[in-house]
Amino acid sequence: MRIALLEDEHEQAQHIQSVLSEKGHHCDSFPTGQSFLSAVLHRSYDLMILDWQIPDMTGIDVLENVRAQLDWPIPAIFLTQRDSEADIVRALDAGADDYLSKPARAAELTARINALARRSNPDSDKEVLVYGPFEVNTRQRIILLHGEPLTLTDKDFDLTLFLFQNQGRLLTREMLLERVWGLARDINTRTVDTHMSRLRRRLGVNPENGFRIKTIYQRGYRLEAIKATEADEPREDSATNA
Repeated sequence: MRIALLEDEHEQAQHIQSVLSEKGHHCDSFPTGQSFLSAVLHRSYDLMILDWQIPDMTGIDVLENVRAQLDWPIPAIFLTQRDSEADIVRALDAGADDYLSKPARAAELTARINALARRSNPDSDKEVLVYGPFEVNTRQRIILLHGEPLTLTDKDFDLTLFLFQNQGRLLTREMLLERVWGLARDINTRTVDTHMSRLRRRLGVNPENGFRIKTIYQRGYRLEAIKATEADEPREDSATNA
């Protein structure tokens, strides 16, 4: 998982990053609310870990900003020295999914992260996933549209599954390169643009089939479910979005 950590104490941040790295997670740490918000709102993370007391604003303020501005409910865990019942209730009411007291215990923190990951993606263990007229068989690695199999490459399948599993979420080009291609973020992201344009045609993700892949200028892509009344809108693979 890609995790964003809000923690102004350098040693504490390093400890948490080390714990998460040992479990196979990628964790970026930020010492201020503003730097954290800028990253979370413009990149793609799977989960947030928030401290309460930071230099420029409270963790509550940060969480409320994320919930107001981000287009998907990214899971959030508070990790803080404040442990009163009133503080816990306030954090949960602000949109936190879990609450832990410092110091972080490695096994408990990773267990809570894994539990949140399962809750945020309850279909991850299913063999057959259905999204409108699309049926995705994760074991056989085939996709049906209106019951007919589509001709897709292995990379087409991986990219399509990732899009459907993250429906409504902005996926940056860098994240797609990491998750689908297994490439470092400094690789030329034109690879993603070229493949996405081709996938739109191969997959039939369009208003008539209830979905569109929207290009988010200079940021990435988002798979959106749309209503039948929107079927006459211009498609996202037009020249202006290429």
